[in-house]
Amino acid sequence: MNTNLSDAFRRYIDENGLATHDDRILLTVSGGVDSMVMLSLFVDAGYTVGVAHCNFQLRGAESDEDEVLVQRQAAAFGVPFYNKRFETTAEMERTGESMEMAARRLRYAWFNDLSREYGYSAIAIAHHADDSIETFFINLLRGTGLRGLTGISTQVGKVIRPLMFASRKEILEYALQHRIPFREDSSNRSTKYLRNKIRLGLIPRIREINPKFTPLMIRNLARLTDAQRFIDHGIERIRTEAVTSEGDTDTIHLDRLDPAFPREFVIYELLASAYGFKGDVIDALCRALGQEESTGKHFYARDRVAYIDRGRIIISPIAPDDACQTTIAKESPRCYCGNSVLYFETLDIDAIKTFGVPEHIAQVDADRLQYPLTLRRWREGDWFVPFGMTGRKKVSDFLIDAKVSVPEKQRQFVLLSCDDIVWLVGRRIDDRYRLTNETENVLRITKEIV
Repeated sequence: MNTNLSDAFRRYIDENGLATHDDRILLTVSGGVDSMVMLSLFVDAGYTVGVAHCNFQLRGAESDEDEVLVQRQAAAFGVPFYNKRFETTAEMERTGESMEMAARRLRYAWFNDLSREYGYSAIAIAHHADDSIETFFINLLRGTGLRGLTGISTQVGKVIRPLMFASRKEILEYALQHRIPFREDSSNRSTKYLRNKIRLGLIPRIREINPKFTPLMIRNLARLTDAQRFIDHGIERIRTEAVTSEGDTDTIHLDRLDPAFPREFVIYELLASAYGFKGDVIDALCRALGQEESTGKHFYARDRVAYIDRGRIIISPIAPDDACQTTIAKESPRCYCGNSVLYFETLDIDAIKTFGVPEHIAQVDADRLQYPLTLRRWREGDWFVPFGMTGRKKVSDFLIDAKVSVPEKQRQFVLLSCDDIVWLVGRRIDDRYRLTNETENVLRITKEIV
């Protein structure tokens, strides 16, 4: 790989058509080495840029010091500086999102607002080759189709990633050589996060086996990306032959699929790429296709529902009044819940570090549950025993007491074991399923907005 990072940077932008010197480019700069080097490279190459910095106020003084450094560097280069402080913790509590999801949603919404207001034609993110390799392993470990193994895209819409050709090591060496100031995020050293476990634990061991691991993986990712492009082209041809549309409803005619093709793979590509169905949902649908009484079974994506109808898969938008009743098998890792996802994890009681959890997480006695569980919207007459209470309470009364708005009431789900409400989702578990001194196994359920 070219050792002159500046020349390689300019060539990568030109070869991939990421930007021209007529463009105004918004650079997202955190203060870390990657984004600070990106800022320097863009300025040295003569592009018209502005700098956007997010202060998520999650690391106290560290966050404020990052902000000061980025502002100082933008001033030194004489480029516009935009800064925003987010109430991230409050937003997490409001939505029930994880820190990563809340921060991502907040920053991209702000970047798009800045682009519209100040006329930026591109938003540059400082992801590099090692980030893409780590994403490959994250998706591999979580389970994914081929698309999830292609790493991070160089460009998606207005978002460009002009450092995808470079390794973390090359970027750091460039920063040191050119005396570019940067700050190290202390959370990057924590093995609490899966990405850091891969970065600090797995990849160094692989490099011991093959020191040329990074350039090898860059080539592998390029080949996988080419393979996915080839598949995408083929799937679009299949779509024209096997999928019909009427209004906002699409129908996949299974009898029109070439039997020489692997049917489940084709179904996966048709449902995942165009409609956003997750892999485990598609797997469940394909298993149902092989069962005698499959007609009428429903499977949910974020805003779509697919159901089987006599050799066809019919996909339509989720209606506002859709009951969205879903059955959940014991080994299910997740299921959809309106515009959210519920993630299920079974743990030994000794693995529970805290019993006080926020409302978007439920921890219940797993051995008291009877499967399959049922997820549905609440109904008039539903009742449960709210955690900490001894008597029944109607769900309607609980929501009134909690001052829940009418639209929120309409979106309220309940999780049931047989006829018992186990969790008024996102609000309160049933006291009968709480953790006790006799609990041995715990089902932890986490609600995340998608």
